[in-house]
Amino acid sequence: MILSASGLVKTFPGVRALDGASLSLAAGSVHALLGENGAGKSTLVKILTGVYRPDGGTIELDGKPVHFTGPLDALRAGIGVVHQERNLVTEFSVAENIVLHHLPRRFGVVRRSRVRDEARRCLDLLDLDLDPDAPVSTLSVAQAQLVEIAKALSVDNRVLLLDEPTASLTGDEADRLYAIVRKLTGSGHAVVLVSHKLEEVFAVADTVTVLRDGRSVAEGQPLSAYTRDEVVDLMVGRAHAAVSLAARTPLSSDAAALSLTDVATSYGHADVSFDVAPGEIYGLYGLVGAGRTELAKALLGLGSVTAGTVSVHGTPVRISGVGEALRRHRIGYVTENRKEEGLFLEQPITRNIGVTVWHRLTRLGLIRDRAEASLVDDYRQRLGIRLATPKQLAGQLSGGNQQKVSLAKWLAADCGILIVDEPTVGIDVRTKAAFHELIAGLAGQGMAILLISSDLPEIVTLADRIGVMAGFRLRGELPNDGDYERMSQSIIRLIHTPLIPAAPH
Repeated sequence: MILSASGLVKTFPGVRALDGASLSLAAGSVHALLGENGAGKSTLVKILTGVYRPDGGTIELDGKPVHFTGPLDALRAGIGVVHQERNLVTEFSVAENIVLHHLPRRFGVVRRSRVRDEARRCLDLLDLDLDPDAPVSTLSVAQAQLVEIAKALSVDNRVLLLDEPTASLTGDEADRLYAIVRKLTGSGHAVVLVSHKLEEVFAVADTVTVLRDGRSVAEGQPLSAYTRDEVVDLMVGRAHAAVSLAARTPLSSDAAALSLTDVATSYGHADVSFDVAPGEIYGLYGLVGAGRTELAKALLGLGSVTAGTVSVHGTPVRISGVGEALRRHRIGYVTENRKEEGLFLEQPITRNIGVTVWHRLTRLGLIRDRAEASLVDDYRQRLGIRLATPKQLAGQLSGGNQQKVSLAKWLAADCGILIVDEPTVGIDVRTKAAFHELIAGLAGQGMAILLISSDLPEIVTLADRIGVMAGFRLRGELPNDGDYERMSQSIIRLIHTPLIPAAPH
């Protein structure tokens, strides 16, 4: 074994994240590390890469005990990682981020030409056409994820840990990444894949370890010995049932809750038209880079609508920011980037849920702790948020619980229209099913929901109608008949249908 961890224990205030977890990695293997949100996967990865120190247990490299005092120790030992949370310096260039831990120097001076050459080599491995001198702050979420991967590939690692590496990638980008993974394992590297995309896991991995409640319930087993359902049962601890959502009938209304007519934006959209009725889930599907998130941001005033009309309950509006969208029009926005845009990670859960309704929680300019705690307790029960204490920092929660907190703050504000962007990226099977039921329930109560997702099963499960975007244009709209195969084929066909320019007036 290249790397072996045994009996790892890690405790945070009020939470035992790992309780005797073990993992062994063989050369030439792709090892899937699976488990629900909160099972301890990311904690285990961070211990193996020196981010956290274990409270108990042992780690051996080539059969010899090792003790990492920080990430650089692990990196020097040949352990590379792509964390679920991006670790890029946004003020630095793409090239500077890629070679950050091994800057090429001569006589103590950084050799800029070598920096660019090394960055270009790593970008070429991913067939990624990015300017090495571009600031990371100008990149999309997907591009930043690919730079993280290029950064990990810039070092000759013997062990590479990938924590949800394709969450923001298109199918083609993911295929390129896994072609590189197969090349690495072919030369004797060990790769750990942490992913909630089980179809991806079964296509790429050969060995599996499953964590549940911080313990290893299956360790180093051949993946071929399990079916998909058996793996899910190991993760959740009991036989699971596939979620089945009853069809809903959108509430009748004289006017759509949200309506777009021939909308163009500063991001480059043109001629976008659709509407969302009260009680309806309108799905906006497209691949990464289709312009769906940018459209949502333009509607909320984070970009600008340059032509056409946006109406709320039949009244044309121009929204200048998220605050105005909430206060005047009762529009909420659950962002896809919860860690950087949706949450205050270094603030307690109470502050995160209460932020949209502080005016209700304050007296004489001071926040009433009891009122804030009562609000958190209400949504903890309603959404099933797992927390040690309401004062726990949001950054200490699992991805699924962070997403629930991000949603709770908008529900607390009593939104009538909710834009939900990639709600279940990086979320486990059971939590995803719970989210689907929650979103359907909100629509059943009369909320108008604009659902943005790159997950075809999710869109077909939830949406009443599906708008298909590609190249910042709406390519077409489909009524959802619930037939997954037929809907998938129709959606993919629309994505790849060439756009016919409008006839000149």
